[in-house]
Amino acid sequence: MRANHYPDTLRRLTWMTDTVAQPMPTPMSAYLPPPHGALDVVYLDDALVVVNKPSGLLSVPGRGADKLDCMASRVQADFADALIVHRLDMETSGLLIFARGQAAHRALNYAFQTRQVDKSYVAVVDGRPAADAGEIALPLICDWPNRPLQKVDHDIGKPSLTRYKVLSHDPETDTTRVALEPLTGRSHQLRVHMLSLGHAILGDALYASENVQKMAPRLLLHACALSIPHPVSGERLSLVSAPEF
Repeated sequence: MRANHYPDTLRRLTWMTDTVAQPMPTPMSAYLPPPHGALDVVYLDDALVVVNKPSGLLSVPGRGADKLDCMASRVQADFADALIVHRLDMETSGLLIFARGQAAHRALNYAFQTRQVDKSYVAVVDGRPAADAGEIALPLICDWPNRPLQKVDHDIGKPSLTRYKVLSHDPETDTTRVALEPLTGRSHQLRVHMLSLGHAILGDALYASENVQKMAPRLLLHACALSIPHPVSGERLSLVSAPEF
């Protein structure tokens, strides 16, 4: 990790686990979702619809009338029977699955619960990991006084596992493009796990230092691939979405 990127973060620490030092949470800014437009539909049939969620848009409604606009409401405006199956963080872009009807919803929920779904992400991180590939197995839990932040906790954290692989490195900016595969689905898992290696994701307003936040106009994290059993036929369905960054 580049030391000159992190002194300001370390000076404003408010708590520390034995693995991850985390910065003081900053106040949440006003919710300014991207403008409405035509849905970016990646896959559609009678049982499901898969869309690309833009960065900055909630997956489901948040608390308050100002947070009703979300991917779910936008999809349901075109497909009234659409039911969300999983979620992406507001700042994360990429593939989001909606079941069409209760039967498909039950089948897809079962596929997620029994880990029949493979998910892949791409991210750009600060610095370069020491190893070109590896696994991060650190238990995570919500840091309740500082929610929505998550933290590593070896006593009461839930088991969490991420695989990563270096795709490329830019020596001019000392940033690295990585492929990420979450084997578990904890909140902010990829963001906290990469932070634990000392390589925060660029544009991360929750976990990165101020310098690393400013290196990108948004969180550079994108859900780029999904492999799921079709809720009706059971056949394997593989979907891809290239990131804009």
